[in-house]
Amino acid sequence: MRCPLCQHENSRVLESRSAESGKSIRRRRECLSCQHRFTTYERIEFVPITVVKRDCKRESFDKSKLLRGIVRSFEKTAVSATQLEILVDEIEAELQGRSLREVTSAEIGEMVLNKLVDISEVAYIRFASVYRKFQGIRDFVDTLDHLQNQKINHHIDSAIVQDEEDSGILEQPDYPDWETPASCATSS
Repeated sequence: MRCPLCQHENSRVLESRSAESGKSIRRRRECLSCQHRFTTYERIEFVPITVVKRDCKRESFDKSKLLRGIVRSFEKTAVSATQLEILVDEIEAELQGRSLREVTSAEIGEMVLNKLVDISEVAYIRFASVYRKFQGIRDFVDTLDHLQNQKINHHIDSAIVQDEEDSGILEQPDYPDWETPASCATSS
């Protein structure tokens, strides 16, 4: 590591510790030439994720933009900002774990809704109303019916999953790809 003072390339590590909630390592170093002490950080380098919007435009995944949208759906609820940041971190980790580097905004929206259904029904409806562009009361009623059926099925599925875990059979559910134009082909 090059010294910021004298530009000498050799230094020694004096101390290392976890930083940023385990997302990086902070190292105190000392230059072997001028004895100047400085701090470096080691972080995981994430491959950029491209989001394909409904209008087929592509933009880089923006974690803070996703967090802002989720925070709005949780206004005046008892859920803390820390919990919401954790939720967004989980979504980002799922996206980073995929082999494809492009994801549709619809896929991200469904990921959010799948997480919100277990946290807050009110936030789920608020997020769905903006994300799915509700036009009237019928859209709310349909979503409420879907949410109610999902809750009922979740209770039934919990018993089935337990049986499947015991027998070694597990299936992943298919989620609809809401409002993604077929003309917006994604690539890896």
